[in-house]
Amino acid sequence: MAHGFQAYNMVQLDDGSQAAQWRAITLKSAFQPIYRFKDGKLVIDGFEALVRPFQGDEAISPPEFFNSVPVGERMQVEVLTRALHIMNAGEFLDPRARLFMNFNPSVYAERSRIRLALRAMCDTLMEAKVATSRIVCEVTEQKSASPQALHGFIALMRELGFKIAVDDYGAEDSDMDRVVALAPDIVKFDAGWVSRLMQTRPGVALLAMMVSTFTKQGCEVVFEGLEEDWQLEVAEEVGAHMVQGFVLGRPELAPTSFALPAALRRSSRAAAEPQEQLPGPAAGSTAAMPSRIPPARPFGRRN
Repeated sequence: MAHGFQAYNMVQLDDGSQAAQWRAITLKSAFQPIYRFKDGKLVIDGFEALVRPFQGDEAISPPEFFNSVPVGERMQVEVLTRALHIMNAGEFLDPRARLFMNFNPSVYAERSRIRLALRAMCDTLMEAKVATSRIVCEVTEQKSASPQALHGFIALMRELGFKIAVDDYGAEDSDMDRVVALAPDIVKFDAGWVSRLMQTRPGVALLAMMVSTFTKQGCEVVFEGLEEDWQLEVAEEVGAHMVQGFVLGRPELAPTSFALPAALRRSSRAAAEPQEQLPGPAAGSTAAMPSRIPPARPFGRRN
């Protein structure tokens, strides 16, 4: 399964989730829900997969962990975390939910190694019975040292049937022309940038203009990092397609409160339609998911 990379060191924990070992660090999956505005309601569209490193019982910040990985081993760690997230998503998440996974373009410079890494991911998807159509690959347009390598990497992912998302738009030196050249399916607006613009009417007008521009280019827009109910209302007002943030749900370690019971997961896998959207709890709800997914609740601006 590793295709030239060191074999995955996976272990099943008592709760049924998978963890991965890299040197003395234990890696676990966390998932945060992403909601879609649909017919006046918020429904779960998918989950962003996030790695949570631990040394013994002590949590380590993800940036600290990734900065500690030697340059020559970063692709191996990328492959390892992808496999970890896919296995946990295949076991616990509803098969209708998309899986958003972060990719660091700076480690994908050599075409041959890119193919090996993506082939390893496809093998894991097959083992976990996760459809390639569920996968959304999140990249940034700034991090690649070579624009040509970044475009080649995205082209290979698209050939395999994955959706492409540009992450952190609005941070640092983001450029709309550069993003449009990548032809992503989804653009995720940077949390800090969105929060600042939402503070003023001119900022809200700019957000509406940016969402409209990307929509006309065929891109859906996600607002990240939302923490207040009023921000959800602004996001709906300016036309954002999807929203994500603590106001809707914090990242939770697998299996998470969003996990379906095993019997329902099996029946859902057999019956799921690729385009069907997941119903979810009302905006702002922090209650654990019950043994069946409740119907979506109404959401919208309130006078």
